[in-house]
Amino acid sequence: MKRTMYKKVTLLLLLGVLLMISACEQEENIPATKNITTVTSVEQEKGVEDTIKIGFVMGTLLEERWQKDRNLFKKAAEKLGAQVEILSADGDDALQIWQAETLISKGVDLLVIIPQNAESAAAIVEKAHSAGVKVLSYDRLVTNAEVDMYVSYDNEKVGELQAKAITRLVPKGKYVYIGGAEIDNNAHLIKKGAFSVLQPLIDKEDITIVFDQWTKDWQPANAKENIELALDANGNQVDAIIAPNDTTAGAIMEVLEERGLAGKIPVTGQDADLAAVRRIVSGEQAMTVYKPIQDLTEKAAELAVKLARGEEIDIDLNINNGKVEVPSVLLPPVAVNQVNIDETIIADGFHTKQEVYHHNDH
Repeated sequence: MKRTMYKKVTLLLLLGVLLMISACEQEENIPATKNITTVTSVEQEKGVEDTIKIGFVMGTLLEERWQKDRNLFKKAAEKLGAQVEILSADGDDALQIWQAETLISKGVDLLVIIPQNAESAAAIVEKAHSAGVKVLSYDRLVTNAEVDMYVSYDNEKVGELQAKAITRLVPKGKYVYIGGAEIDNNAHLIKKGAFSVLQPLIDKEDITIVFDQWTKDWQPANAKENIELALDANGNQVDAIIAPNDTTAGAIMEVLEERGLAGKIPVTGQDADLAAVRRIVSGEQAMTVYKPIQDLTEKAAELAVKLARGEEIDIDLNINNGKVEVPSVLLPPVAVNQVNIDETIIADGFHTKQEVYHHNDH
């Protein structure tokens, strides 16, 4: 009887020990599972918080090239893990300031700006800095402001390439100079580069500048009005036209076409717009200045992300914008004419051979 009772007690004790061990194992496993879940949750939240948010305010999307800039910059920045919100001011500098304020209020880490008005955009830089947001000036430099960084093409070189190309074709004669927008710092740099080539020829009296005017807001309608005034003032007797970009060159070509002068007076351009490249092929436009947009957007995206993260950036070049020396990166532009379209624009995939040469094929 006692032996039976002993066995029962022993069995109960063993059962109790087993239950305790099982309970302990469950208790140990529960916190471990919670810890794993918590760590994953924290990492996910941290990943969201660490995502760089970039606001990009553009002056306009009128020109074909700006649409390429928008799409390629977004792609390049997102590839680096950034979120990008892009707004266009449609040529309205007051609207651009409001758009920048909107992006700043949304908590962007960095603001990229293509200023519609180089002077008034200084207010954007001031507002951004007040909110602790750094500013990268893209393609066009904001003047008289403490811009953190500037990425563009060498715009003096753009003007130089335009002038060199046209003076080779017309070493002597009457020249019309149509500039870009006076409120755009790039337009001044392009003109400076052009006149570094033209001035010695002017001094020698080989060429004469018979008309020199800015194009308000880079608008084709204003360029058209300018060239009409220039041709009227000179009885259609001009020998060369320096146009600031391909969009304005297109408007100028319309006037030349109307007056039976298309292909008879060399016209320059800039941006390698598809319509302009086709005009070069047909002999209506003398040249354009090609600025590989992908190179610019990738470099700008890289620097924007580094700047937003506070990483060290080694830059040798500084450009004075009227207030400070702005750390700057300038990429080289390329002159394009009938001879080198294939090895530049088409080779880079900027436009396809089909688009350039066979667009009228059925």
